[in-house]
Amino acid sequence: MSVVVGVLGPVEAWDAAGAAIALRGPRHREVLARLVAAGGRVVPVEVLAADLWDDPPEGAVAAIRTFVAALRRALEPGRPPRTPPRVIVTAGPGYALRAEADVWRFEEAARAGGPPSVVLARLDAALASWRGPAYAGMAWAEGERARLAEVRLRVVERRAQALLELGRAAEAVPDLDAHARAHPWREEMWRLLALALYRSGRQADALAVLRAARAELAGRLGLDPGPGLRDLEEAILRHDDRLAFGDAAARVWASAAAAHDRVAPGAGPRLEAAVGLMRGLAVTGGEGLVAAREHRAAAVEAAEELGDAELVARVIGAYDVPAIWTRSDDPAQAARVAGAAARTLDRLAAGAAPATRARLLATIAVESRGGRSARARAAAAEAVQIARGLEDPVLLVFALNGAYMQEFGRTGLSGRRARIGAEIVEVAARHGLANYEILGRLIGLQSACAVGDFPAADGQAARLDVLAARHDRPLTSVFTAWYRALRRAEDPAAAFAAKEAAYREAAGLLEGAGMPGLSEGLPALASLCLRLRHGRAPEPADPGVYGPFEPWVRTVLRPDADLGAVPDPPGDLLAEALWTLLATAARARGEGVVFDRAREALRPAAGELAGAASGLVSLGWVRDVIG
Repeated sequence: MSVVVGVLGPVEAWDAAGAAIALRGPRHREVLARLVAAGGRVVPVEVLAADLWDDPPEGAVAAIRTFVAALRRALEPGRPPRTPPRVIVTAGPGYALRAEADVWRFEEAARAGGPPSVVLARLDAALASWRGPAYAGMAWAEGERARLAEVRLRVVERRAQALLELGRAAEAVPDLDAHARAHPWREEMWRLLALALYRSGRQADALAVLRAARAELAGRLGLDPGPGLRDLEEAILRHDDRLAFGDAAARVWASAAAAHDRVAPGAGPRLEAAVGLMRGLAVTGGEGLVAAREHRAAAVEAAEELGDAELVARVIGAYDVPAIWTRSDDPAQAARVAGAAARTLDRLAAGAAPATRARLLATIAVESRGGRSARARAAAAEAVQIARGLEDPVLLVFALNGAYMQEFGRTGLSGRRARIGAEIVEVAARHGLANYEILGRLIGLQSACAVGDFPAADGQAARLDVLAARHDRPLTSVFTAWYRALRRAEDPAAAFAAKEAAYREAAGLLEGAGMPGLSEGLPALASLCLRLRHGRAPEPADPGVYGPFEPWVRTVLRPDADLGAVPDPPGDLLAEALWTLLATAARARGEGVVFDRAREALRPAAGELAGAASGLVSLGWVRDVIG
């Protein structure tokens, strides 16, 4: 977008050339800031009025429309008359922002992963964008202001950690010292400061900082230092060699990178080595997963630029990371990778080695998830056939992953997916492929949930927890926690409050997990499903918080929703749940044509729990919905 809105300080806006845009009065700035705070989602006019006034006057809605009209003129001065606005758009009952915002960039940088040098550069740029207290002067933004202040402190800590990992401990000391004294309750800030001092050769100062931290915590909060501070103090007193690990690791990393560039200096070997790193980083979750996706796509595009189809095939095929969720975290990026794989297949044609062809086909199948593509289904089937013939277990489980992703052409296919998951487990366990054993057991858990076989699902969840702990796979625990929330929700003896609490706890694990394809809209959908099962009023009532599920959720939230205009749900793990929402609304309103359409779609899943194939939510037995 050509317009950037700034809220990390006084609310401002800049055009494509970086020139300030005049925003007129404070109410105009408040409306713009509130749209930024919504993160691009729709903000109903009534919500804007409640934020702008303690007691909205009679003409509040008209006034807001006037403010929006003035903002549109300021932000898009060259827009021709009677053409739809592109920066502040009208959507349903309110408005949404379709520009960039400094706070969105700041939070994206705060989550970024990668090598310490890359992280440091992004965090420095993020901190430079901070112009003062966020949403300055906005009374309604107190909570958001406090949240962003906390994010900023975490960025300061992450920046210090990056400096430590790069062997530049002395550079971290000044900022850490200022922030630790300004925020004395943050034990991590004190710990990093003491460690930076120690690695700078200032042992006495490091111990003095730890004593100061103890005094601050005791005096202000009545608390003893936590284990991080206590362990560091003990390690300093005994001159533990491991305290210098960060510097040693940085030296090893730099030495290894230099050796690689000296022995294999070409672009091709560098790209292949980078993909190998990203492959390992992806299974760590959070920032690692985000960084892996970004760098993997960049490596594929760089390989294509070199014009070597064999190199492109190796770069694409090396990233055989298991995928369980059927909605891509970055659909545009996935489409680019699948497109590159298809182009490479066409270029190699008959010259492709069978294993190379199978990896490219499996990549197309995995990256085309949720699309009901005939080409992707054919690619998955051919990849599995080739892998079986080659008797390559690693290639086979990757190809089976693609086959799993293509078993969503209609509802009621949990049985087929269960068989794929069982084969993945058998092959992976026999050959020590832990990441794929986890994938197979997650598929088994989902498939057992779909048919209400909770004892079998419990067994899979228990084994998954063991594998996650043994192999340090934190993302696995996100899925098992959500399964246990579903399990609690399906327990007739459990109290409603306990069920809500289980889902709230599970939702907390999504923050920072690096899986927007899973997390976007899911907490709200889970709450809605739970309330519908218990005959309670649906909430949240704002369709905007449901993300990609909004068209189907709207049918039960808005009595005036046009049910006939609701599209078919995508072919994924929540298709049965979304069809059930549409069927429920159509039956309640007596819209027989729409109900018949939903019933026909759900009929193959009559023996399943609607939505439970996801291992996350349930709307009850499909047979009860379609009658």
